[in-house]
Amino acid sequence: MSHYVGAVDQGTTSTRFMIFDHEGREVARHQLEHAQILPRAGWVEHNPIEILERTCETIEGALTSGNLTAQDLAAVGITNQRETTVVWNPKTGEPLYNAIVWQDTRTDRIMRKLEQAGSGDIIRSKAGLPPATYFSGGKIQWILDNVDGARAAAERGEAIFGNIDTWVIWNLTGGINGGAHITDVTNASRTMLFNLATLDWDDQLLGLFGIPRLMLPAVRPSSDSNFYGMTRVSGPFKGEVPLCADLGDQQAATVGQVCFTPGEAKNTYGTGNFMLLNTGTSIVPSNAGLLTTVCYQFADQQPIYALEGSVAVTGSAVQWLRDQLGIIKHAADIEALANTVADNGGIYFVPAFSGLYAPYWRSDARGCVVGLSRFNDKGHLARATLEAICYQTRDVLDAMVKDSGVNLEVLKVDGGATVNDTLMQLQADILGVPVVRPVVPETTALGAAYAAGLAVGFWRNEEEMRHNWQADKQWEPRWSADQRATGYAAWQKAIERTLNWVDLDKS
Repeated sequence: MSHYVGAVDQGTTSTRFMIFDHEGREVARHQLEHAQILPRAGWVEHNPIEILERTCETIEGALTSGNLTAQDLAAVGITNQRETTVVWNPKTGEPLYNAIVWQDTRTDRIMRKLEQAGSGDIIRSKAGLPPATYFSGGKIQWILDNVDGARAAAERGEAIFGNIDTWVIWNLTGGINGGAHITDVTNASRTMLFNLATLDWDDQLLGLFGIPRLMLPAVRPSSDSNFYGMTRVSGPFKGEVPLCADLGDQQAATVGQVCFTPGEAKNTYGTGNFMLLNTGTSIVPSNAGLLTTVCYQFADQQPIYALEGSVAVTGSAVQWLRDQLGIIKHAADIEALANTVADNGGIYFVPAFSGLYAPYWRSDARGCVVGLSRFNDKGHLARATLEAICYQTRDVLDAMVKDSGVNLEVLKVDGGATVNDTLMQLQADILGVPVVRPVVPETTALGAAYAAGLAVGFWRNEEEMRHNWQADKQWEPRWSADQRATGYAAWQKAIERTLNWVDLDKS
């Protein structure tokens, strides 16, 4: 009998494979980083082959560390960095170009032209998304228009598209030897090509981007008892395991946080920050700068939708302090450095490195530090970086309240940065609501495991998964209402300073 479920968690900066037992406890994991390729300002790429290699290495590493084999796994799920776009030749398995990452802004002209032509409202009404560089559709168009031979290859079926989930699943289930070319509803809903109401690719949206339908993967439920495929015996599992779950990373975290009831929300702290609010079976359009997206779909049940607030740069701002400025040696060092000062010393850091996402959607914005005086030191910058993560979350939460009318009583948090107690306390202070972290903070991988286990009966229902959730720590707000209002007013002034920095007509 198989006692565990595995999950591939392919993220923006690293890949991990995690194994969980029936109580949702971590049994084993292995994690490896991959290179960030930055060809020019605003361009962010990954090597799809390197990502595949890291995926295989982490699967083998986790199984080895847990002294397990494929036979010990009842099922495997996939969760992935969303929107990151790969186009490859299905006959050779070779990518036509590097993966264009969700943070990449090279498609800003494409998005601007769509908006000017009045197509933005079509995309919003059908796909629930604004025309933004964030999503996959423009990235596919860029590859077709700028890589020699790509469009002709696509039209004859020799160039297919997938976000990272599709690329990994295709390879794990056979690749050029019959690999499954599929995605799920959550990842499809991040492309600007998917109709939320029909749950299918939309010909009008495809026409806006000039993308042949032949390129696109089949769309399946996020948890599917009709397996996507079996892992190859010759692959990293060295045996066959049902691969039967696929969710974008933020939707997976929502499942991992067992936010199964409309009105429940979670916030994930990773490379960026992502807050999702379950809206049930209702498609709720946003009037406050949020995204409407598919949250998950289990088997043949109706899909569950969500409102989402996406922030591009949070954890990656800490990496910037480490890698570009060199003021810390390790990401974890930021907490001690931030605690060398009592407050931010009057400075605010808006890390709009990829423009501003929700709720602003301003690709003309760029990062800035404001309020500097000779008094300030690197401790103040470290604290301002942590506060920037929290203020961007406040922006999103305020928009979510406007759209939904739901005032959160507590915010569930997850992701690697939640181990930073100072950050979590600041988040409670800036929001004015309690913040609670679960015992298993890496809920992205757990959510993919839950979806896979549900497909094979490892978990019988949502209530059984909900029973596993346990709080680890809770932070209560300490700031006064005046302190909170004053800080947020200064943050909004800082936001204004980032706008109109890039002339999009000349970029």
